[in-house]
Amino acid sequence: AAAFLDGVLGPERRKTGWMRAEAAGDSGPWRQQAVLGRSHWDADALRDMVRDYALETLAAPGAVLVIDETGFLKQGTRSCGVGRQYTGSAGKITNCQIGVFAAYVSDKGCAFIDRQLYLPQDWTNKPERRTAAHVPDSIGFVTKPEIASQMIERALAAAVPFDWVAADAIYGVGRIEMQLRRAGKGYVLGAHATDQFSSWIGKPEVAGTAEEIAQELAPGAWKRLSAGDGTKGARLYDWAYVELADLEAAEYNEAFTGLWTRGLLIRRSLSDEDLAFFSTWCPAGTPIDTLVRVEGERWAIEDAFETAKTELGLTHNETRSW
Repeated sequence: AAAFLDGVLGPERRKTGWMRAEAAGDSGPWRQQAVLGRSHWDADALRDMVRDYALETLAAPGAVLVIDETGFLKQGTRSCGVGRQYTGSAGKITNCQIGVFAAYVSDKGCAFIDRQLYLPQDWTNKPERRTAAHVPDSIGFVTKPEIASQMIERALAAAVPFDWVAADAIYGVGRIEMQLRRAGKGYVLGAHATDQFSSWIGKPEVAGTAEEIAQELAPGAWKRLSAGDGTKGARLYDWAYVELADLEAAEYNEAFTGLWTRGLLIRRSLSDEDLAFFSTWCPAGTPIDTLVRVEGERWAIEDAFETAKTELGLTHNETRSW
């Protein structure tokens, strides 16, 4: 196991079994492969140890739990969960695996604290493929939003100190919204241009799709803000925030008090005026600057994916079984 970790952390550009074995001075990859394929260790227990270790350093007020997925391109059909499906890693439908990840992001840094392989439905309906890939009988078909919900639940059960959840439109669904409201957590979740929004209970009257609401905003409703620093400096966009309703936290959980605001956050690109939309939930009076900061933390998980893939062999994995 130590030789395996040394290989992953070493300077080799490819982290395959052969490359790691060569770095360790082994004559072949069998010892390296045995760590993943034939050793007896609890992957979920290791996940929890990594989470607790990361939090010792990164835990901080205002932290964001970021949920996102990434693809692992494959050539064959035997790797567990592989299939023709869309991945943003390639920007198209292609033969790949999909992993859903949760990252903890604070002003002290970022680290992955949860992960789960997405198993497409056609895998769960084919016993012979499941058996060949050693998929446990307890694993059934679970959608990506359901995986995200399970990750949030694990973080809550472990008392992970976070105030917000950020995710793209795949995960911005009612189930996760209600789960976070009941838990007293704020969120900035991606929404589609065609999603319907409407205001009520004393807020300025707006109703329609997210895109229609954006088009009707007055020029003065937009504010230029940075979503954080990128490789080329501040990531500047024009932003607008529409408050839709103030609701009592106790409506969702009697343990909480105070007003929370349901809203719509809109981002407009400076170069082509392309729009992006986000459903929000936050304590009443939260400024737009805070919501923009939370949304901007999603870039941290993209940077983490890039580092893990290019420097730590995340896409070089040759393991085919669950």
